[in-house]
Amino acid sequence: MTNSQNIMFEAIKCAEEANSINEVPVGAIIYNSQTSQIISKSFNKTNKNLDPTAHAEINVIRDACKILNTSRLINCDLYVTLEPCMMCAAAISQARIRRLYFGADDLKYGSINGNINYFQKENTNHLPEIYDNICSESCNRLLINFFKERR
Repeated sequence: MTNSQNIMFEAIKCAEEANSINEVPVGAIIYNSQTSQIISKSFNKTNKNLDPTAHAEINVIRDACKILNTSRLINCDLYVTLEPCMMCAAAISQARIRRLYFGADDLKYGSINGNINYFQKENTNHLPEIYDNICSESCNRLLINFFKERR
């Protein structure tokens, strides 16, 4: 198993925690590639916080910025179980995330492989390296089971 798969499995654990409180199971990790340390972990908290912007990516970026006392996460990588939406892609760009790793594609709301590729726009501030389909089977299974139980 590769290091990126190991870190993604930590994000999957976060997604499982979201699932346990009836949130859409999306988990995220900020990883410092220079120190080889996980800086922050989070998951979706939109219902818990009554905040439509409380996506896993936004939460983990906010936490990492506070921990590192900076608004730029230049040497950090983001691992997230679901392809980021447009809002989260903009936050990733603004935070200057070095690399983005994600598991499941979101063909409806996703901003990379989905409806629109945010990072192909000419006016994008910062373009992270992007790696998709990391542990995608496990990430997809979480989402499929979550929505199947609710329909």
